Amino acid sequence: MVELLVGPMLRYVDSTCASIWVETSEPCTVRVTAGEASAEARTFTVHGHHYAVVDLDRLTSEPVAYSVALQGRKVWPVEGMPPSVVRAMPEAGPRRVVFGSCRSSLPHDAPHIESHGVDMLHEYAIRMAASPVEEWPDLLLMIGDQVYADEPTGDVLEAIRERRKPGEEPVDELADFDEYAALYRQAWGDPEVRWLLSTLSSAMIFDDHDLRDDWNTSASWRAKMAQVSWWPRRVAAGLGSYWVYQHLGNLSPAERGKDPVLAAIRALDGDGAELLDAFALRADAEPEGTRWSYARDMGSVRLIMLDTRAARRLTPGDRRMVDTGEWEWLAEQVVGARSMDNLLIGSSVPVLLPVGIHHVESWNEALCDGAWGKRVARWAEAVRQMVDLEHWAAFRRSFEELSRMLVACGTRVILLSGDVHYSYLARLRGGRVYQVVCSPIRNPLGRLILWANVVAGFGIAGAGGWVLARLARVPRPPYKWKIDEGPWFHNALSTVELRGLPTIIWEGPADGPDRGSGAGIAELHRATLEA
Repeated sequence: MVELLVGPMLRYVDSTCASIWVETSEPCTVRVTAGEASAEARTFTVHGHHYAVVDLDRLTSEPVAYSVALQGRKVWPVEGMPPSVVRAMPEAGPRRVVFGSCRSSLPHDAPHIESHGVDMLHEYAIRMAASPVEEWPDLLLMIGDQVYADEPTGDVLEAIRERRKPGEEPVDELADFDEYAALYRQAWGDPEVRWLLSTLSSAMIFDDHDLRDDWNTSASWRAKMAQVSWWPRRVAAGLGSYWVYQHLGNLSPAERGKDPVLAAIRALDGDGAELLDAFALRADAEPEGTRWSYARDMGSVRLIMLDTRAARRLTPGDRRMVDTGEWEWLAEQVVGARSMDNLLIGSSVPVLLPVGIHHVESWNEALCDGAWGKRVARWAEAVRQMVDLEHWAAFRRSFEELSRMLVACGTRVILLSGDVHYSYLARLRGGRVYQVVCSPIRNPLGRLILWANVVAGFGIAGAGGWVLARLARVPRPPYKWKIDEGPWFHNALSTVELRGLPTIIWEGPADGPDRGSGAGIAELHRATLEA
């Protein structure tokens, strides 16, 4: 009997239609019914796993409970859980957008709360289920590291060890599509989180741990990984599973209808594994030919979710955060947002870092490019990879060009980022450009690393970063900025209130920064942005 393995997940939503994603145990027809609206889709198969995306139309802004049937048998909702509802995006745009990044997938029980802190997505789901629909956000943005392919835990790690010979590489890391599928089931299988993702529209973009720590840090890193025998298999599995589990749901029905990979797999009478693997390897080898970034217009808000990993140009001496084609696309999207009230840009890695850290990363990039000679360049490259000096500041030309572009845009720009495992608010002087960072959802820094970040980011680097940058003849950034609020080192989620002047609210566990019983959510801080 066919079963529902993952989902339903409410993904793309606009003012009239919604897309619902599922994974099933066998090939089947999936039907979704929401009031008078009903639609169905046939599953497609890759690597022996079965998926469907069902598009509902004729939606209204009123929430409507929906059900899912497989081969005519209702499998959702399940007993003991609140009804899952679907509602159209308000025509004026989202009222509230909640976001975060970096979530380790572990049970939400006492031992794992003790080791990894409260899962804020789990706690948010509990609060949301008990709140009026009017208080719910309209959109959830998951900005990187939805899964940790290089740090699997729990049942997934045990399964990896059972199916491999002792010492078989990659040791205690994911190797293939089956293992990624298990990791996604773990990440999204918590009952409360599963309900949340079935009811709250979500948009996602990857960061390095979705594939591997330091992914595309530099040309040297890629050259090193190219010599690793298991790496191509990991790339095929990582990008292929990302395409299935995250990317397809980011697309509108029209965009998905133009996806050549999906069309080719659906046209098969069988498994599309070879097609998907070939696409994933090609996307990695020739990133200019694949765009993972996407944009949505929602009333007076434009959202750009930017790929800051796969699209990088890593040429020493001319590093760019995104390649030429991606940059031209981004510039077009930013210019087109001038009539909007707010431009939200999801960048997994922050654009505006603590100033001292920014200068250290730009200094390191200059050294990697030979500012102090070849011997120092080799040392600098090792440091770049060891301490993750790979944010926008480490792609200085892209940082400067983006800063000028966003200031010239004139629209209020709110950059939404994660990655660094702490949260803060910064503002770029000279324009209406804000950086909001919220990280992690659940993966707190250890005490020693936490204090090392405080000292480096807000102490030593702040005092000496600019001196080092000047010694390497790094030019001054075109604008100044500073951290206005924060940092906070809690597990956290952040809400962007978009009616009137935007207000940013950071929330964490009610009982402490990174430990507790999971007994609710507390407000950490709020800030209202200037006009």
